[in-house]
Amino acid sequence: MPAVASVAVVGGGVAGLAAAILLAEAGVAVDLVEISPEIGAVGSGITLQGNALRVLRRLGVWDRVAELGCAFDVLGLRTADGTVLAEIPDARTGGSDLPATVGMGRPDLARLLADRAAVLGVKIRTGTVPTALVQHTDGVELTCSDGSRARHDLLIGADGVRSWTRTALGVQLTTRPLGMGIWRAFGSRPASVTRTDLVYDGPAFIAGYCPTGPDTLYAYLVEAAQDRSGLTPEQRLSTMRELATAYHGPWDEIRDSLTDPRRVNYTWFETHLLDGPWHRGRVVLIGDATHCCPPTLAQGAAMAMEDAVVLAELLSAADTLDEQLWAAFTARRLERVRAVVDASVQLCDWLLAHEQADVPGLMRRIAALVTEAP
Repeated sequence: MPAVASVAVVGGGVAGLAAAILLAEAGVAVDLVEISPEIGAVGSGITLQGNALRVLRRLGVWDRVAELGCAFDVLGLRTADGTVLAEIPDARTGGSDLPATVGMGRPDLARLLADRAAVLGVKIRTGTVPTALVQHTDGVELTCSDGSRARHDLLIGADGVRSWTRTALGVQLTTRPLGMGIWRAFGSRPASVTRTDLVYDGPAFIAGYCPTGPDTLYAYLVEAAQDRSGLTPEQRLSTMRELATAYHGPWDEIRDSLTDPRRVNYTWFETHLLDGPWHRGRVVLIGDATHCCPPTLAQGAAMAMEDAVVLAELLSAADTLDEQLWAAFTARRLERVRAVVDASVQLCDWLLAHEQADVPGLMRRIAALVTEAP
């Protein structure tokens, strides 16, 4: 039987939902709390590489992902005027029977995972804020804003970059800005967009887009980080459209379709990595709570879901929750994640420095790493 009989999960993102699904499949009682009022209510698009698709198949949602998303196996490079420079076959890191990449709406993915978890008996409470945790030798007591107080064998903190769980544990981790900000918009997909194309010239460090379904895409522009917090939604839309005027080809249609201020957002690239064990007693951190990286390699969600896979596998195979289990978890996750985080940050550093570097070599190295099962 699994090393735990009941688990609390804090956070309803891809890491928390993946862990909840896998543990529920193993017969563990799972209680998941999410601060947002609705899972999948916000977000633009997400790029899922093959190793993420491999996990989604394990979670039992691959068929729906394939139906709702847009699969492709080639990455395009263009100039700012729209000229195609290269069409590069992308590595099928999830195996030959899965596409190299799928783009889909982030809210769609979240809802698929939440529905799957609910079918398996996971108790999901949204709009619920954790307020206190108390550790005992044989369990963890979690108190929440809805007045509930429950004791579990293990608590999984999968609550993102600004993790409440991490703070409650007293774990010190500095999240470092990388000097870049990204504009993202979710909109209509022109017929000419069938894959991700990237542009590395023009006023933005990167101009790109990814199809997310039969008629949708998300587009993004990466600039030097600025304080854009004072802009109204309309001003954010205007600013992104103005930056996009330097780009042509499919960008001309994309830019014209950007008309809804609610579908534009701006965030900074950040990074952190908890260097060492990710657990404290009977609480463990996974996903962005312990590692985050810029989206330059599109591996953030994949690494988060891999954390859940490895953790659930170890918990399901063990009889007790002991240091041997935690040592195995650290051994299987820390250096793999470190390689991905470091490479993602390295790409940012090269772009900021306008440095000519072996980007294809770095991408091949990471593709080879993540092709291997975690």
